Amino acid sequence: MAFSIFKRGGAAPAQAAVANPQEAAEARSKTPESISQGDPGFARFFDMAAGADEPVTIEAALGVPAVWSAVNFLSRTLAAIPIKLYQKGADGRETVDGDPVGSLLNHAANDETTAFAFRRGLWQDVFTSGRSVSFIELDKAGRPINLWPLDTENVLVVRKNGRTFYNYRDGSRTVTYAASEVLDLCFMPGASRLSARSPVYSHADTINLALSITRYGARFFKNGGVPSFVITGPFTTAGGATRAAKELQEAVKNMAAEGRNGVALPEGHTITALGLDPEKMQMVDAQRFLIEQIARIYNMPPAFLQDLTHGTFSNVEQQDLQLVKHVIAPWVAYFEAEVNFKLYGRRDRSRYLENILDGLMRGDLVSRSTALSNMINTGQLTPNEARALNNRANLPGGEGLLVQGAMVRADGLEAVGKVDGQE
Repeated sequence: MAFSIFKRGGAAPAQAAVANPQEAAEARSKTPESISQGDPGFARFFDMAAGADEPVTIEAALGVPAVWSAVNFLSRTLAAIPIKLYQKGADGRETVDGDPVGSLLNHAANDETTAFAFRRGLWQDVFTSGRSVSFIELDKAGRPINLWPLDTENVLVVRKNGRTFYNYRDGSRTVTYAASEVLDLCFMPGASRLSARSPVYSHADTINLALSITRYGARFFKNGGVPSFVITGPFTTAGGATRAAKELQEAVKNMAAEGRNGVALPEGHTITALGLDPEKMQMVDAQRFLIEQIARIYNMPPAFLQDLTHGTFSNVEQQDLQLVKHVIAPWVAYFEAEVNFKLYGRRDRSRYLENILDGLMRGDLVSRSTALSNMINTGQLTPNEARALNNRANLPGGEGLLVQGAMVRADGLEAVGKVDGQE
């Protein structure tokens, strides 16, 4: 379908003049008698495509509030989870103190970076560029002493002689690391297992739609809520159309600045809106839908992107459980597997680390107190272990397991009431 813009020379029926002549001047000078609506020149002529063809970058994607919220929420939450180190013993596992791995991941990753900042940056890279790579610095005894984050834009992963290597461009030099010398976390590995898929670049169209809606809304309200428009009238030359558009544009700006509600038009001229206002475009509904789409990208419940459109007391509580079970727990398991493998080696399984999710699983005070009380009364926790879960100091006499004295065996053979050999 062709849309008549104007004809040069001679009298013509009602012709159109664009309200943004300076930005469209180049397009107009090259415009033929008619132009297809599918032609990019049509959109440029009417100032409808500003920013539509801009490539999506990580910085641009972070300008979408839902992406910003998802990346910040996930990275902060995963970085704040405490890590404990364990060692397998004859009586089960035992907590390990003084291990350098625990210090790197809970206190300071290197001489310049706290453990929280290191882990937060690690996850930010994963949820934006799709990959995080960190160099493991070892002492002469082969023990890890520092973890250094690498800029993933400068990392090239290659296979050579059946082995994986990481070529890192550090200024003017290139350093090559073996796979055993780096921590490598991917949002989703590529088909070759050498590349990584980024949630931002893999869903560029969805993010670009969110950016386009934001830009359109900003331009609309910046223009005083007046949509793009065309003026039609008995123009005989392109210059006349340009002057009319420029004069009308200035009149609209003055009207908005002075708080007036009307503008006079020459006889025989009319104004027609080009495009729709945000309400008719359902921009609010579209933005809400995009929040749901971005929540799907990161596999997050919408409530954690501040969308409570369908939220109730009950389902938000269930979304909290869903977050821990189906979002946080898999990423934690992935992190644990990579760190245990790279920092302790393939053969040493006596020591390992775990992320402690107890803090994320806490309910309200009444529910938590009831749960701890039941676990103490049924011999699952000692009083001191329960106090430790609430960050309270141990007390004398709180080391032993306790059970209710009135408990009997279900088969009725004997009572269970002996403690330390006494009835």
